Amino acid sequence: MSLLAVGLSHRSAPHALLERAALSTERTGKLLADLAASPNVHEAAALATCNRIEVYAGVDKFHAAVTEVTELLSVHTGIAPAELTPHLYVHYDGRAVQHLFTVACGLDSMVVGEPQILGQLRTALATAQELGTAGRALNDLVQQSLRVGKRAHSETGLDRAGQSVVSVALDAAYRGLGVPGPEGLRALIIGAGSMAALAAASLNRAGVRHMVVANRTQERAEHLAAQYGGVAVPIDALLGSKNGYSVPALGEADLVVACTGAPGYVITAEMLTRSAHSHPLALVDLALPRDVDPAVRALPGVHVIDLERVAEDGSAQAAGAAQEIAAVRELVLAEVEAYGAAQRGQAVAPTVAALRVMAADVVRAELERLRGKTPGLSDKDRAEVEQTVRRVVDKLLHVPTVRVKQLAGAPGGSSYAEALRELFGLDPASVEAVSAANAAGPMNEVSA
Repeated sequence: MSLLAVGLSHRSAPHALLERAALSTERTGKLLADLAASPNVHEAAALATCNRIEVYAGVDKFHAAVTEVTELLSVHTGIAPAELTPHLYVHYDGRAVQHLFTVACGLDSMVVGEPQILGQLRTALATAQELGTAGRALNDLVQQSLRVGKRAHSETGLDRAGQSVVSVALDAAYRGLGVPGPEGLRALIIGAGSMAALAAASLNRAGVRHMVVANRTQERAEHLAAQYGGVAVPIDALLGSKNGYSVPALGEADLVVACTGAPGYVITAEMLTRSAHSHPLALVDLALPRDVDPAVRALPGVHVIDLERVAEDGSAQAAGAAQEIAAVRELVLAEVEAYGAAQRGQAVAPTVAALRVMAADVVRAELERLRGKTPGLSDKDRAEVEQTVRRVVDKLLHVPTVRVKQLAGAPGGSSYAEALRELFGLDPASVEAVSAANAAGPMNEVSA
C-alpha cells in the first residue's frame, strides 16, 4: 500500500474557491465514508482548515485512486471537476510524507510556524479513527507528523519567528484602528470554537477593556466568556433587545472577531447600519466560508481583515524568518528519510517472519522423523539433540535476517526481501498472511 495526498490550499487556489470548497464536520465525515467505500482506497483521513482541504489515503493504484479522490472532492465540495482540478496538488509516497511533515511544522500555513495546525491534525486523525477510515499506516504517519511538528517548534527558532493566524489578524486590526493594542477597546467575539478561544485568550492577555461573546449555542458562549471575564449573548442578540438581552453588542464594539463557520453571512452592511455604529470599527473575519459580507467594506470607518489579508501579512512575516524556515526544512528532510527507512525495514519484516516460520516447520518435521528412527534415545539426549538442531538453524538464519532488515532500510531495499523469498522458496501467501496479521494489530491513540 502506498500513500497518496490530494488537496488544495491558499497556495494553490484563490480564496473565493477555498471558501466554496469549505467542508463542515458533517460533510467531512461523508467524504471519509465515501472514500472508505472506494475500491482503490484502503485508508483515508481528511484535513479541513481555514486555508486547506487535504485527503491522505492509503492506496494500491495511483492513477485510479487519484481519479476517485478527485471525483469525491468534487462531489462533496460541490465544485465541478473542470474548475476544481487545476487547483489540486497531488503527492505520492515520499513526497506525500514530506508534504504532511511540512504542513505539521507550519511551513505551509498562511502564517509560517503557526502551531494550531498540530491540533487540527490531531482532530483529523481522531475523526478518521472514530469513523474507522484510518488504519495502522495512516495512524503511524500522522502520529509521526505530530512528533515532527513538535520537534520543529522545540528545536529550531520557528517559535520566535512564527505567529498564529489570530495574532497576525489582530495586529492588522490594531493598525487599522490606529492603536498599539487592544487596551481600552471593546471586543466582540462571534463564535466559540478553537479560533474564537484563541482570540479571546489573546485579547484578554493584551488587556482588552470589555469582551462580549456571541454564539448560536448559549452554553458554549457562556463557557468561553466566563474564562476571560466577558459577557455571553445569543448570536441573534447582536443588535440588542432580544430574548432579554439589552446589550447592543455590535453597535458598541470597537473590534469584532468572527469565526463561526456558518453557511451564510453573520455580519452584513444592513446590520451595521441598523446598529447605529458611529465610531471606527475593525472586523476580523477568520471564517471559511466568510462571516462578513464584503459589502461592509464600503461603509465609512470600517476596516475588514480577512484570511486573504492574513495571508499577505503572513508572507511578509515569513520573509524575515528565512534562517528558521531553512532549519525546519532540513529537519523535515531528515525525518522523511528516517521515516522511509523505517517503513522499508517494516516492509521486510513479514518476509523474515515467514522464513522463520518455514524454518521452524522444517525443524519440527525433521525432529519427528528422528524420533521415529531413534526409539531408544533417552529423554535427556533427545532434548539435547533438539536444542542443538534449533540452535544451528537460529544461528544460520540470524545473520541473513538481520542484514536483510538493515539493507531494506536503504532506497530500493525492497529487492532484498524479494531475493530472500526467491532464495528460500517462500510461499507469497504465507508472507501476505503475516502482513495481514500485523496490519490488524492494535493502534495507538492520538497523541496529546
